[in-house]
Amino acid sequence: MPSPSEATDAVTDRLRAAGCVAALEEATELMIALPDATELEAGVQRRERGEPLAWITGTAAFCGRTIGVDAGVYVPRAQSEELARRAASLLPAGGRAIDLCTGAGAVAAHLLATDPTSWAVGIDADPWAAACARRNGVPVVVADLAEPIGRDADFDVVTAVAPYVPTGQLRLLSPDVQRWEPRLALDGGDDGLDLVRRVIEAAGRLLRPGGWLLVEVGGDQDRPLARTLAAAGFADVVRWWDEEGDLRGLAAVSR
Repeated sequence: MPSPSEATDAVTDRLRAAGCVAALEEATELMIALPDATELEAGVQRRERGEPLAWITGTAAFCGRTIGVDAGVYVPRAQSEELARRAASLLPAGGRAIDLCTGAGAVAAHLLATDPTSWAVGIDADPWAAACARRNGVPVVVADLAEPIGRDADFDVVTAVAPYVPTGQLRLLSPDVQRWEPRLALDGGDDGLDLVRRVIEAAGRLLRPGGWLLVEVGGDQDRPLARTLAAAGFADVVRWWDEEGDLRGLAAVSR
């Protein structure tokens, strides 16, 4: 019987050989989530094949909280945490928020946890993702963006981590992501902005004057979106970048 440290080393070596960058951290997560030896072996084999770690452990860390992630659901990214934190800072006490393309509900769950007096709802076209978000405590409507929401809505904040990878650049994503994660959550069309433009148009009618839209984008996608934002009634566009200097999102206020 190997000692705990020997078992950890063995799992780490296997994950490292499979190409996992953070092999030790992943080995530790797997061993905590799957203490049974048989389950652990099955989990390690799944990870060796490239299956997302969050699908195997059933959880992902997001803004310091644990989010449940079902197999087949887009895994919340650390890069989306800045959007969630900014949205929480802009949501007034007792305010109302709507999270489009909610996925596992990570952003909406953060808003609800940050201010329990506020109200947030998620919308997603994928029933499987919607069920996952509900288990994370997020009220969810299964729909194509905001179709079920009336035109007299007056939300304070609209958020969206919509697919924004141009179709032609999907091949540049890691092989594991291409093979396993849902294309619906990744493919943004020819320029990556097919759904993002629809998010902006929907937010234009969902927000009260002075309300905020926050959406994740990348590259130089803020430039072609300038006209869409103006046409939908948005001003005062704020952008943010990650530590490498890559654009990660933008926020705009409804006039």
